[in-house]
Amino acid sequence: MVNIIVELSKYMMIVLIVMYTYLCFSIFGYSDLDRQKSMLRRQNILMFMIHIVAFLVMYLQKEDVKILAFYVIQVILFAITILLYTGFYPKSSRLVVNNMCMLLCIGMISLTRLNYDKAVKQYVIAAGAIAVSFAVPVIIRKWGKLSEWRNLYAAAGIVSLAVVVVAGRVSYGAKLGFTVAGISIQPSELVKIIFVFFVASSFKLSMEFRNIVITTALAAFHVLILVASKDLGAALIIFVVYLAMLYVATHQFLYVAAGLGSGSVAAVGAYYLFGHVRTRVEAWKDPFAVYDNGGYQVAQSLFAIGTGGWFGMGLFEGMPDKIPVADEDFIFSAIAEELGLIFALCMILICVSCYVMFLNIAMQLHNMFYKLVALGLGTCYIFQAFLNIGGVTKFIPSTGVTLPLVSYGGSSLLSSLVMFAIIQGLYIVREDEEEDIERRKKERLRAKRNRQAAYAEERKDGDVPKRAQRSRPERPEKGQRKARKEQRVR
Repeated sequence: MVNIIVELSKYMMIVLIVMYTYLCFSIFGYSDLDRQKSMLRRQNILMFMIHIVAFLVMYLQKEDVKILAFYVIQVILFAITILLYTGFYPKSSRLVVNNMCMLLCIGMISLTRLNYDKAVKQYVIAAGAIAVSFAVPVIIRKWGKLSEWRNLYAAAGIVSLAVVVVAGRVSYGAKLGFTVAGISIQPSELVKIIFVFFVASSFKLSMEFRNIVITTALAAFHVLILVASKDLGAALIIFVVYLAMLYVATHQFLYVAAGLGSGSVAAVGAYYLFGHVRTRVEAWKDPFAVYDNGGYQVAQSLFAIGTGGWFGMGLFEGMPDKIPVADEDFIFSAIAEELGLIFALCMILICVSCYVMFLNIAMQLHNMFYKLVALGLGTCYIFQAFLNIGGVTKFIPSTGVTLPLVSYGGSSLLSSLVMFAIIQGLYIVREDEEEDIERRKKERLRAKRNRQAAYAEERKDGDVPKRAQRSRPERPEKGQRKARKEQRVR
């Protein structure tokens, strides 16, 4: 009986997430607010249905009451998050909130399946990060001087990364962070956000060539520090984010071409300088040829994706435990194996939906600083997702970055939730700008109607406006005009 339920559940979850993904994009085709709200509520229902089906299957497979208790507290967290965002921030984007909760939900399902203890830790971090992030939209909306702290952003980012170079611990061949009181901290995750604010404030200050050179030099210093700590995934993200923001700010493709050229040279240099980079490139070229020397991870990832097929094996029916670091870097492979490639592709489309919203907000903001921040954070988010999924599917060499909101990792989860909260703040700023523009239009229209009413009232009372009382001078006769012209000629 349990096997039948497990088999049916995977098809049910696929249908539910396909419906959810369809709503993510179809909502853009409707301008009616009531219709949009109805579609957003349906998304919440679909998310909670996926959640309960997955945890019911896991409970039947393990027969552990802890799984049901864990499910209940997750439902409470998701419900509180949705209600508080809609209550405290009625102008916030419900689609961004829904997608954030949906990705967290998928991550919690996968982590509970892979490692219950890590899933509990992830839940605690998520609850704390969500509580902290609730204050972020207020800060973005009320503090108008965020664009004036360029030097602070630059100093904070460089110092944080330098501390890792000095005191960081080595993990998978790179210095990623350090441990304080038993808590692992990876500063590069938060530095990515600070870096976006630095670049946006610098470009808002001045677009002169001298300032662009200074900003580029400081950005390159961020990248070099990350290269020195061998955190090449974060270095690549910051590099691409800067190029995107530079192009949007200057509209000069020459700068981007120069950046891509220097980046290509740096990539070749990294290949010859760092042994773990060469190992990952060799594993990308042919993971089965170097199966015992770096290719094991990618090979197991491909085996898992191929075994799962389109519809997956079902929860606890696959072997995602055979994938090294399945709960962090290779969580996409674990999802594809047991929940199916269709489910995994829908998850990718949900990430794309978030990026579309980020770009939509960036294009509609009038303030240059806020526009660049939205663009930078959106590029940072989607490029990190691309690096993660591309690495586990052998599309690109593995870079060791996590899948935002889905993979296990405290620093990654905190930075992703703060990033989404900043986007919510920018969305609220955009709504305020739209309301201000609409109010000014109404005031101009009201003033015009008042003038028209006053003019009509004057005509009704018989008072002719002064401009109408002006009498035109009498024009001389044709013969008189000709005589005057001849006199002027003489």
